[in-house]
Amino acid sequence: MQLADTHTHLYLPDFDNDRDEMVSRAVKSGVCKLLMPNVDIETVHPMLSAAIRYKDICFPMIGLHPTSIKEDFLPQLDEIIKIASQHKFIAVGEIGIDLYWDKTHLAEQIIAFRRQTEYAVSNGLPVVIHSRNSINEIFSVLEEFKGSNLTGVFHAFSADHLYARKAVEMGFMLGIGGPVTYKNSMLGSICKEVGLQNIVLETDSPYLTPAPYRGKRNESSYICIINRKLAEIFEMSEEETASITFENSCRLFNL
Repeated sequence: MQLADTHTHLYLPDFDNDRDEMVSRAVKSGVCKLLMPNVDIETVHPMLSAAIRYKDICFPMIGLHPTSIKEDFLPQLDEIIKIASQHKFIAVGEIGIDLYWDKTHLAEQIIAFRRQTEYAVSNGLPVVIHSRNSINEIFSVLEEFKGSNLTGVFHAFSADHLYARKAVEMGFMLGIGGPVTYKNSMLGSICKEVGLQNIVLETDSPYLTPAPYRGKRNESSYICIINRKLAEIFEMSEEETASITFENSCRLFNL
């Protein structure tokens, strides 16, 4: 059984004391592809180092996270795009708009999201979208790219059924992680509505840990827990849900 964690920040300091062991646990659990979204300029080097250390297991993306965007974001964004042309990346991410923590820099976030999406389209790369409390703003930007063959994934999808259908109709997949295991989560019914062919699995480790480990550090081996929950939702075997979501991941990210 092969699984992919399409969203893990395993290069962060949270894993400095046991990164090798964490990756080993994941691989032994069948999680053989670990996809790493970038955050900002400071995380590029540790992310690329992890990609080299765990070659053919860990794959890097490039992008400027919306919560890293302040008034002086343009020089950092220019540097991110320069780096994008110097290395092989599987996607542009993690990009998007976050209005949960701070709404002050909405205009700057929109500019950065648009520019990074333009880069993705120009280079035939998928995007990994962060859309916290900003689903309308996200779709407003995406509408500008209709007909461009833009594809990607809505990371940690948390909107309703209407937006789930809209995302899929526009050619995007939904990233499903730990919250699907939480009590009273709507994600189970959303997953059934869009179908397994439009879903990829992710942890967002070290964040969004699934039950029963919620509140503790997340890690890629816990993809097995998320896959088990999907198997329950779809009334399929874990092998079947693993196979379909793994193939979705490989196709989307050209692995």
